[in-house]
Amino acid sequence: MQYGICHLSIVPIRVQPDDCTEMVSQLLYGEHFKVLESRKKWSRIRVAHDQCEGWVSNPQFTFISEVDYDKLVGGDKKISSDVISHICANNGVLLPILLGSMVSASPLLNHSFEGASIEGENPKLSLVDTAFLYLNAPYLKGGKTPFGIDGTGFTQMVYKINGYSLQRDAEGQSKQGEPLSFIEESEPGDLAFFDDNEGVIDHVGIILKDNYIIHVHGHVRIDRLDHTGIFNAQEKLYTHKLRVIKKIL
Repeated sequence: MQYGICHLSIVPIRVQPDDCTEMVSQLLYGEHFKVLESRKKWSRIRVAHDQCEGWVSNPQFTFISEVDYDKLVGGDKKISSDVISHICANNGVLLPILLGSMVSASPLLNHSFEGASIEGENPKLSLVDTAFLYLNAPYLKGGKTPFGIDGTGFTQMVYKINGYSLQRDAEGQSKQGEPLSFIEESEPGDLAFFDDNEGVIDHVGIILKDNYIIHVHGHVRIDRLDHTGIFNAQEKLYTHKLRVIKKIL
């Protein structure tokens, strides 16, 4: 088994070993993974944080040893908490990195980081403060950053920054935590899931106080939430049908 780490700001994970294929997710700086298959130009990987699988371009990551991989998996996780910060390489060149990058991995890459970061598990209310950092980020399928993000990437990153793990897809996230019977039982930071006409869970958002929700619909936005679903005041209609509310913490 081989192992790797992302040494760049953002790297796409694709469904096939081809730049023209769908981006299923992204690697941020410092994220590490197992290499399941290695070809001349591409490698199929499994990300340590959420077990997401896909293909990445070989020049966009660095191979590491199993010992170093295990240290990253079992060690303390220090995560960048500014929308944009910088890593300094050993040649003095600055590398911009984004909110949610794994800066605890910088010594392994002979880099240094002196910006703001978060470590360990944070209080539940911190989830809401972090969610607001992504407000107005545009929708991007497979995205995980304030410059492009999808619904499950948004909830996953908010929880990750605060020390908690969520799966990458909506169905997987919906199987985590404890179900609640009513919105009135929920607290800010809980997750609300929504389904399509076939009953497939395809959307998720983070519950705020006073029956509001922050989620991704065109961009990261705040809308009303009730027992029917998400009501968009601008469009004057319900955009998503409520399926279940989950308490993760």
